[in-house]
Amino acid sequence: MSLSKCKIIDLPEVTNPKGNLTFIEGINHIPFEIKRVYYVYNTPEGMNRGGHAHKNLHQLIVAISGSFDVILDDGKERKNYHLDKPNTGLYTPPMIWHEFNNFSIGAICLVFVSDIFSKELTIDSYSFFKDLLQE
Repeated sequence: MSLSKCKIIDLPEVTNPKGNLTFIEGINHIPFEIKRVYYVYNTPEGMNRGGHAHKNLHQLIVAISGSFDVILDDGKERKNYHLDKPNTGLYTPPMIWHEFNNFSIGAICLVFVSDIFSKELTIDSYSFFKDLLQE
């Protein structure tokens, strides 16, 4: 998979004097059905998260509060994305190595996923990830 498939997606935003509302519908706003949602919060300063790739998962990563960086790697190229808006998300297809860092105080990272988690389909070793890409 190539980093060219990764992209920032602008999400619908409804604004009015009562506040803003953003919603996400699988297939309508993102290129997959949502089967799992998780969020990361209370990340200590200087802590990194992620450091793996998924063989078959599509993900949409959203900074619903605060900010953080997402480093994506396809085995040939690395790219850094700074997420800091709750109405945008970063789409990542399968076989993209991802790392999260530079969390602001109070940051909340919300992730929409195309399937349930499987340890067997998660690649935790960067060298193994690179080897798989050569096959």
